[in-house]
Amino acid sequence: STLPAVAEELLREIKKAFQETSHVPDDMLLGLKFIFGPAAVPALDLVDQHSVTRVRSPSGRTLYQVLGSSGKLYTCYSSCHFCTCPAFGFSVLQKSESLLCKHILAVYLSQAMGACQELAVSEEQLTNILLAEEEDEG
Repeated sequence: STLPAVAEELLREIKKAFQETSHVPDDMLLGLKFIFGPAAVPALDLVDQHSVTRVRSPSGRTLYQVLGSSGKLYTCYSSCHFCTCPAFGFSVLQKSESLLCKHILAVYLSQAMGACQELAVSEEQLTNILLAEEEDEG
């Protein structure tokens, strides 16, 4: 994983707390805000709105789609810590101002809280999703 150890540990703690109590304690919310900055609150909003969908193909390939607050669908890859949104390209890759964008944080939080929608697709459908992203960027 490409997240700092402290961020990984916080996400593990959130998962554990959520499994035990079905909510995230205030101190962990403060930790999220401290580590992830301005992405924390919007990411939690995306989780609350069930905006994260895990897309899985029969071969086991997985990606995530997050319906952004603007209504646009972004593709996230938690395995390589990447999102197709402009904020990721600018704040994370170019400026190194943030660890991640709100969409990837929403993916990690949805995983921790068991809040992902599930979508099974064929290999061809998954390929089409990936090719559509390339065309958008191309």
